[in-house]
Amino acid sequence: MRVITGTARGRVLKELEGLETRPTTGKVKESLFSIIQFDIEGRRVLDLFAGTGQLGIEALSRGAAECVFIDRRADAVKLIQENLALCRLADRARVRQGDALPYLRSGEKFDIVFLDPPYASGLLQQALTDIAAFDICRPHGIIVAESAADTVLPDMPAPYSLYREYKYGKIKLTVYHRGGNEDAE
Repeated sequence: MRVITGTARGRVLKELEGLETRPTTGKVKESLFSIIQFDIEGRRVLDLFAGTGQLGIEALSRGAAECVFIDRRADAVKLIQENLALCRLADRARVRQGDALPYLRSGEKFDIVFLDPPYASGLLQQALTDIAAFDICRPHGIIVAESAADTVLPDMPAPYSLYREYKYGKIKLTVYHRGGNEDAE
């Protein structure tokens, strides 16, 4: 598992042992960052269900201003901190241990949100519902959700909308966009 490009390009990230954490595959990660490549620079990122932290670290390496990493596992939080130090990106990161869903009520706003919970947990659907309910994305924000290819995800209410789905074998990336404040004048 390597950082693809940017300031930490080529750095090999440490992984968690066991089967509880399933890192995003290299092919899917490359595709994901190809989709949002022009939307990263200077943005605030949330890596919810962060695991190894590889998605947020990739965003920081590519110029994101800040990333908040949330994971419930103490070993994952420690590993994310180690990976951030290895990539010299810790100064632009905040790592929090705890359940992901309550964090969505924090009032913080983000430009990009990565969602990659355990596939069969039901957490992805609830996270999408809560993101819309608490409106955590800034205008023109992007949500990227990774799931099993056959997972049906809910529609999100305005100002959120489905942008596109991408399938890679057994994995699906679903991208949602938040509209701007076009109606506010």
